[in-house]
Amino acid sequence: MGLPEGMKREVIDGHSHIGEIGSYPFYGLEEPVKPIVYDFPRTKDFLKYMDKYAIERSLVMSNYGIPDPEQPFGLNPVVMEAATSSDRIRGLLWVSFLPRDEEQTMESLKHAGEDGILGLKTTFLLGGSPNPDEWDEDTQRIVDQLMDVAEKHDYVFHFHTSPGGASDINNFIPLVEKYGKRVKIHLVHFGGGVSGHIKLVPVFLDWIRDGYKVYTDTSWAIGFGARWLLVEIEKQGVGAENVLFGSDEPWSDFMSEYWKIEGAPVSEDLKRKVLYENFETLHGDRW
Repeated sequence: MGLPEGMKREVIDGHSHIGEIGSYPFYGLEEPVKPIVYDFPRTKDFLKYMDKYAIERSLVMSNYGIPDPEQPFGLNPVVMEAATSSDRIRGLLWVSFLPRDEEQTMESLKHAGEDGILGLKTTFLLGGSPNPDEWDEDTQRIVDQLMDVAEKHDYVFHFHTSPGGASDINNFIPLVEKYGKRVKIHLVHFGGGVSGHIKLVPVFLDWIRDGYKVYTDTSWAIGFGARWLLVEIEKQGVGAENVLFGSDEPWSDFMSEYWKIEGAPVSEDLKRKVLYENFETLHGDRW
């Protein structure tokens, strides 16, 4: 396939969402709204998106955004169908740390090890905390099962990060330091905001030096954040294999996310790693 105007190379998308969501009265709006312009209800719709941007392969997970935990769990079958019906797509299983979601989480884990599944995904926007100091016994028991599954199958565990609240990067530091040498942890959005980037750049690179299996993508990153991270990787000589490209479509904008990497003042070698090669290194043997 030819490259679309504005792109210099093919990419692998390590973070995007499949499935429909409905409208919701966010932030107390009188009428429900659906803030995304489009979504990808089925595999055929997602493949059209991939073709549009010359995306060679994609890692997909449940589309979410409505404060209803049933909604992303309900899209696990859509993820699994996409991951097994196209050789260009693989998927993550939606799970939760929350005891209230234990039945759905255990149902998700029944599919661990199946063809096309490369990891687990959760968020704390729907409740709970990534900080082990804040877990009760039931939460710890569920987390232990999730981490055991991730370790057994050599899965990557994707966690949403964003500034403030439970998803703030400060709450993930103890999680990474407790489990990050056992399990591959992917911190989505690289902290998700100015405070997250400033805190995470030095901590992230130190983690890698210390042997933690930690990864990130720069979707939603404030402009300086992706640029600073990549420049520091080259300056310090560590972390070049630990950053993956992620579009976060349909919640972000593909070309904007692409140019955060392509436009950075770093070497062609590092750009190629982030946009393509690092995903192959991490997941290629499962394709």
